[in-house]
Amino acid sequence: MKIDLHIHSRYSSDGSLTPEDIIKIARKKGLHGVAVTDHGTVRGGLEAKKYETDDFIVIAGVEIKTDRGEVIGLFLSKEIKSQRFQDVVIEIKAQGGLVVVPHPFDRMRRSAFRISEDEVNFVDAIEGFNGRSILQTYNRQAVAFAGKHNLPVVAGSDAHHANEIGLAGIITDSRDIKDVIRKGDITIFGKTSPWLLLNHGRAQVRKVWRRATE
Repeated sequence: MKIDLHIHSRYSSDGSLTPEDIIKIARKKGLHGVAVTDHGTVRGGLEAKKYETDDFIVIAGVEIKTDRGEVIGLFLSKEIKSQRFQDVVIEIKAQGGLVVVPHPFDRMRRSAFRISEDEVNFVDAIEGFNGRSILQTYNRQAVAFAGKHNLPVVAGSDAHHANEIGLAGIITDSRDIKDVIRKGDITIFGKTSPWLLLNHGRAQVRKVWRRATE
């Protein structure tokens, strides 16, 4: 099974797709599941969860901007209220969720969580491939860090647009996605979007427009 673990819906300020559209597009692209991880809210993930079926897995998640940088919580059922990193971890764990650090070494993102060795024990996995990282050296650094500290490696497209869905993710034979992530019993796949710079620009324009019209 191929599952994209990092997708944004219109519930993110820079997202463009409805949760239903994400599921439809993912199915057409041959995926067997997705994680919807909107900025600051689990609403998109919970709405997407309604479209889960026996042959398609939907994981509700959120990407939270903490005082240390962005953290993804997977397998959630309610909102994360904290913003302090350690408190966010506690909230995610209290829901039985997993803590993932996305794009940790991407120096082109001011919001990236440049995880230190002292913080390794707080997280469950490192995103070793992010489809929106412009330079692949950032992904390689993430994989190397995870290997050094014996952390599972996951991947996701970080899709904000339809043409990005499915560009990265994990491969597994098990439907118990939480378990195989914890064990690191997965393979990652990924490629950079050929429309990366264009899509980054589109996302920023959408974010500015939404702020201006709120």
